[in-house]
Amino acid sequence: MFDTMTVTKAASGLLGAFLVFLLLKWGAEITYHTASHGEASYVIEVEEAAPAEEVEEVSFDELMASADVDKGAKVFKKCSACHKIEDGVNSTGPSLYGVVGRPVASAAGFGYSASMTDHGGDWTPEALNDFLLKPSDAVPGTSMSFSGLKKVGDRVNLIAYLDSLDN
Repeated sequence: MFDTMTVTKAASGLLGAFLVFLLLKWGAEITYHTASHGEASYVIEVEEAAPAEEVEEVSFDELMASADVDKGAKVFKKCSACHKIEDGVNSTGPSLYGVVGRPVASAAGFGYSASMTDHGGDWTPEALNDFLLKPSDAVPGTSMSFSGLKKVGDRVNLIAYLDSLDN
């Protein structure tokens, strides 16, 4: 079936590849050897950090009182891909005209998810703030895939902007 020359060639090819692999492994171990030998050659001194100053919490009402409508208009650009601010004009998301103070899932002509219609309540500034932080946490199962606004300043500015739209 196989003659001795074919077996010899196959064996030498296999053993030669294994030898190259071992030599490369040996070279890599020498080059990238990580075991330490004695003391560290360079030590970084670390000072203890001073205790953090206590940050005074500002109430949500105070934040809303100092909100900037113009900055909120800039933040709304993140929302404008899915939401419109014209009265009764729905898009991928419902119209946000007059959203502050209106009942949840009440925009005419928009098909809300079951979790949003079951949520109930009104879109108060506080409820909007919670929802805008992370919509999927505020209303589990919502079809809104937006990850949220992490900065409280962005949220209050956006809420002030949305509140200014319906006069």
